[in-house]
Amino acid sequence: MGELLRRFIRNDDCCYCQVKLAIDKLVSTKESAPVFGAGKMQNRKSLILPGIFSLMSLLQFITYAGTFVFALTGAFKARAYKMDVFGGTVLAFVTAYGGGTLRDLFIGIRPVNWVNDNFALILVFAGTAFTFLLKENVNRFKRTIFYTDAIGLGLFTAWGIEVALRNGLNDIYSLVMGVLTATFGGLIADVICSAIPNLLKKGELYATACAIGGGVYLLLKRTPLEYNTNLAICVIVVVGIRIYSKRKRLTLPDI
Repeated sequence: MGELLRRFIRNDDCCYCQVKLAIDKLVSTKESAPVFGAGKMQNRKSLILPGIFSLMSLLQFITYAGTFVFALTGAFKARAYKMDVFGGTVLAFVTAYGGGTLRDLFIGIRPVNWVNDNFALILVFAGTAFTFLLKENVNRFKRTIFYTDAIGLGLFTAWGIEVALRNGLNDIYSLVMGVLTATFGGLIADVICSAIPNLLKKGELYATACAIGGGVYLLLKRTPLEYNTNLAICVIVVVGIRIYSKRKRLTLPDI
């Protein structure tokens, strides 16, 4: 019995040595691979990773810029309806986060985008504080409200589409999520103020501007242009259409 056990251990050691030898040979083969192959892979990584990081950084900028701009819009709207500081904070928060929250709930993202994001929450308070310290008549800032709202539409349209695409939605529903992200925060704020939402007003190319800009963005994604360029074009198109339609009084046909 002892002799049999010693033979088994000897055979097992032999198998272990053979396996170890094969692994060492494989590793040495990888290390001695042609230099051009390793260089090609390294170059490929160097091309891919910066693009991802730059896309993420631009998306973060769009998210935070849109949050601050929409917080300003909500706070200015609260002043127009003679609310106090608390009401202004609530309206700024709803305007900044209402559309993104609905998008995340529809897509199934848990927790929603603003949970545990302290910096974004600070931006909402900063927008409210800025409006509070600006002791001017709100009528002088109607144009400012319009422009901040237009910029917020462009930023949040691009952000909403990209979030939806990253979570597996197709182009059509990603476009819907982009429009929802950009417009429903303002819609909820208008409902709180007992006002007709800009989304539903006649003579306002509101959601239409978001849809056109979002459609351009989805088409550009099929071209060799970089992501950053596509996102910037989307924002510019939405803001441009919103401002141009307001000045020229472009409207959709009546139903």
